[in-house]
Amino acid sequence: MAKLTTTRRNSLPKSAFAGPGRTYPVPDKAHAVNAKARATQQVKAGNLTKSAKAKIDAKANKVIRGKKGK
Repeated sequence: MAKLTTTRRNSLPKSAFAGPGRTYPVPDKAHAVNAKARATQQVKAGNLTKSAKAKIDAKANKVIRGKKGK
């Protein structure tokens, strides 16, 4: 996975995050795949709702498929 430093993460626009509150950064395909995996883990742990996971997955899928957008 590409390295995402604190400085780089802080400079990303809000649209580069899949989760609420600038969580689950998805600036590239590797981070998008990782965001989906972590969201699944958080649902299983009871820390994330299924509807929030669905939104994260939808945003990550756009990055994985190479589509730009919000």
